[in-house]
Amino acid sequence: MKLDRKEIIRALESISVAGEGKNMVEGGAVQNVMTFGDEVVVDLVLSSPALHIKKRAEVDVMKAIHEKVYEKAKVKVNIKVEAPAAEKKAPEIKGKAIPGIKNVVAVASGKGGVGKSTVTANLAVTLSKMGFKVGVLDADIYGPSVPIMFDVAAERPLSVNVEGKSKMKPVENYGVKILSIGFFTKPNQAVIWRGPMAAKALNQMIFDAAWGELDFLLVDLPPGTGDIHLSIMQSLPITGAVVVSTPQNVALADAKKGVAMFQQESINVPVLGIVENMAYFTPQELPDNKYYIFGEQGAKNLSEDLQVPFLGEIPLVQSLRESGDIGRPAALQENTPLEESFKELTRNMVQETVNRNKSLPPTEAIKITTMAGCSAVKTK
Repeated sequence: MKLDRKEIIRALESISVAGEGKNMVEGGAVQNVMTFGDEVVVDLVLSSPALHIKKRAEVDVMKAIHEKVYEKAKVKVNIKVEAPAAEKKAPEIKGKAIPGIKNVVAVASGKGGVGKSTVTANLAVTLSKMGFKVGVLDADIYGPSVPIMFDVAAERPLSVNVEGKSKMKPVENYGVKILSIGFFTKPNQAVIWRGPMAAKALNQMIFDAAWGELDFLLVDLPPGTGDIHLSIMQSLPITGAVVVSTPQNVALADAKKGVAMFQQESINVPVLGIVENMAYFTPQELPDNKYYIFGEQGAKNLSEDLQVPFLGEIPLVQSLRESGDIGRPAALQENTPLEESFKELTRNMVQETVNRNKSLPPTEAIKITTMAGCSAVKTK
């Protein structure tokens, strides 16, 4: 079931915060409402730090939504305490930029198995070969694969002192700085975390790391659209997003949802473009032949339908799989069709980033500003 945000707002208008006369919406306590299918996230700002008031507000919100909108809705309530306006010294910005990092690009996919991490790794290596300073944040908490793809699975980030504070020093290989939850777990250990714990781990890798000066920080997101995606977009000023898909209809349907997530009014992250991975199969013994196993130009057609740029296509060849398995990204190989494919993809991504930075202001991490019948955000 797809929840209606306006119905949720009306339900929240029926309750009030303890000690306040106005309802939650009218009084400004409800800062944001976001829905994804049968899931809803409600952000509240309360003036009282009292535990019983915060708990009552959370229970009232869940009860109102379950009783007035949908009894099986999955409700998450985030509560932040702020002093009354007269006592505040300065407005607090939700989320902050990382000093020294010029562009943050999220690499996403609607579904798993389309090669999102492979594209991220080769995009990072190609950027580095072009002379850019690059970092990769592996935000795929439950399936981190970036350490394997960069042949650093056995490495561990060191602790360094930066201006009197202890920071994580990213692991580096092939000219790319890398941080991943995979560095802190055993190879056969499953990460069984709820959303808040995963978000906390990501925030540590983002803000407690000594990234230094970077032209690009690529964020390898988990597949789908969920809690981790919201946490990243509320924590970082995302410059733009790259969506990876295969040409087949099942993947395209999910890629369309991925694009829609970034374009949602309450998120509003520019989509730099779509990448078509596994575009065609070329066997080693027949290098000039192309077999369109998953369909032909599906992602390219989708980009035209959605009016977002098409960044390029990556063929399905054996060496691409092998390079990822041995931890040496295919883009490192000189004068190969794969290297040329990733060069074209990277050039297009850089150009779209330049276009985006010329035509749009820097994206501040999602900042809630008003509540007038539906959620609204402001980007700076």
